[in-house]
Amino acid sequence: MKYRNKIVASFCFIFLAACQAPVTIVEPVTPVDSVEIAEAPAWPSLAALAQKDFNGRDLRVGEVLASTNSYTRYYITYTSGELTISGVMNVPRGTGPFPLLVLNHGYIDPAIYTNGRGLKREQDYLAQRGYVVIHPDYRNHAHSDRVENIEQDFRLGYVEDVINAVLAARASGLAYIDASRVGMLGHSMGGGVTQAILVVRPDLVDAAMLYAPVSADARDNFKKWTTSRPEVAAEIIASHGAPDSNQKFWDSVSPISMVDAIVAPIMFNHGDADESVPLEWSQRFHDTLIAAGKTSTLHIYPGEPHEFIKAWPLVMQRTVDFFDLHLKQQPGA
Repeated sequence: MKYRNKIVASFCFIFLAACQAPVTIVEPVTPVDSVEIAEAPAWPSLAALAQKDFNGRDLRVGEVLASTNSYTRYYITYTSGELTISGVMNVPRGTGPFPLLVLNHGYIDPAIYTNGRGLKREQDYLAQRGYVVIHPDYRNHAHSDRVENIEQDFRLGYVEDVINAVLAARASGLAYIDASRVGMLGHSMGGGVTQAILVVRPDLVDAAMLYAPVSADARDNFKKWTTSRPEVAAEIIASHGAPDSNQKFWDSVSPISMVDAIVAPIMFNHGDADESVPLEWSQRFHDTLIAAGKTSTLHIYPGEPHEFIKAWPLVMQRTVDFFDLHLKQQPGA
């Protein structure tokens, strides 16, 4: 009996000690397949392009193409991804460094396009007013390397090439280029390239001039131009759906759906007699920017066509004033 009482007493002691010991709560393990993993944005899309590792480099200044009292025009190449891209560069005479302007040309059939073609009068005008001007040819143009599926990729490769042009200028170490001050001008299709850059790399450009640009909504451009090439249009629709049936995809390749990302001030110049690109497209993008609290100015030119004629000097004076304000009159400029 005495022995049994000792056993009971020992058991009670152990029980009480256990009750006073800290309790460890083991959380249930969440099954791996129930954890949400963020998916990378699908290609092609502006979000996917924004995640690329841009590596513009190896800006090489080649032969002199022209020389004036105001500037020297050079043939250039640089590396964009794994591609070599050709172009031209106008360098002002005088003491630099000079702010950088990158000019993005509109559509010219790559089969007939030649080095530096598309915005020559603008290149010359801006170099005469104290800017280093780089005009990339884009992939598949002039002496640049060739790739496939540029249309199916919504020409996002052109956007990559222009971003890498700025980065190559920054990495070049050329004393006459101040690539910390960057402006961009895009005409027609080149305006679309510029619009994409403003949302893909908002920090890259300090000011942008959209010069009779294509629509910032990819649906408009598809309906106006791509549908005239049935094979290309059919392939895009088969992969991504028609513009009116897959809103998520078409928004993903449209800068107008991502205006919140834009930080650079923008100026539009568009004629109301433009036979190629409707003025309505610039008006809509401008209105969207203003509604989002962005800095945007729209100049409309009565009777002016896509390439501008009588109003061209006014357009360029406004362009220089705009770039001077944002690139030359800033603290430390």
